[in-house]
Amino acid sequence: MSDTAAPEPRVYSDDELLARFQSTKNQPPSSRTLGFRMTRVSQADKEVEVAFNAPAEIVANPMGQVQGGYISAMLDECMSVAGLVASGMTHVVSTLEMKTSYLRAAKPGALRGVGRVVRLGRSIAFLEGELYDDQDRLVAKATATALPTPFKSFK
Repeated sequence: MSDTAAPEPRVYSDDELLARFQSTKNQPPSSRTLGFRMTRVSQADKEVEVAFNAPAEIVANPMGQVQGGYISAMLDECMSVAGLVASGMTHVVSTLEMKTSYLRAAKPGALRGVGRVVRLGRSIAFLEGELYDDQDRLVAKATATALPTPFKSFK
């Protein structure tokens, strides 16, 4: 038996976390498909901001607009990453249920998402997200309930 305590996870500044997200080579394929790029992290506010570059050849519906499922995926991505950041990079937050309200059509291309944690507990998280078009008009809003699950924090 060892008397040595497990080392505390390293605490990163917002700028350090942002740099880590922006330079990662392990971005999930779904994030790459959506053109995900982290642009702002606020651990104090439990909030992140994400730029998406939604490629028309993948996300457009027959009307030339972003299909709603992709909008929901972008919002889910923002909220999930906000949960990861709010946990101190120690938990992923898997979505249990999500509600999306579509407020206007979005064109493929540049979109901006904001994800935030309303409450993060040991067994449940409550999340919110918004998606904005390139003219900063609100396209859609979402709320989600998620399951925090521990994982090895990154080094």
